[in-house]
Amino acid sequence: MTLDRWIAMILLGICLIYGYAAWFTMDGGLAPFMKRNPIWPSTFPKVLSVLGIIASLITLLGIEKGETKEAEIDYRRIGDYHLGQALMLIGLMVAYALCLRPVGFLLSTSLFLILGSFILGERRWLVMLPVSITATFLVWYLVQEVLGIYMRPLPGLIGG
Repeated sequence: MTLDRWIAMILLGICLIYGYAAWFTMDGGLAPFMKRNPIWPSTFPKVLSVLGIIASLITLLGIEKGETKEAEIDYRRIGDYHLGQALMLIGLMVAYALCLRPVGFLLSTSLFLILGSFILGERRWLVMLPVSITATFLVWYLVQEVLGIYMRPLPGLIGG
């Protein structure tokens, strides 16, 4: 089995677990007034799990394949593929997940976007700072004010 099918199989397992959680466990603790809403907090995870399962099955069954090509990744030259950037981004994602509650959404997300773009090679600070801060505030505003889902904006020490 080729590498893309192995990855598709792993993603299919992840999407099945995620879908099970979205369809059967997330809505159990909803308040009674929330159960009458047309869109629940689990709606987006349900859509994501279904789309992920479909995409994984398409790859597993080989529907997307046209002609067979040679492998694009040469494992003998793995050091040529910016492996350090990928590992730093994964570490940054883990740090972001751990810092989200204690540091607050606004600060942790802004720092994640700034440091992530820096790791990927962006060096124009006059572009990075306004874009990441604006994106962070827009996402926080949409989730907090429009959807009505509380997210701690500031660290607990400051009053978040």
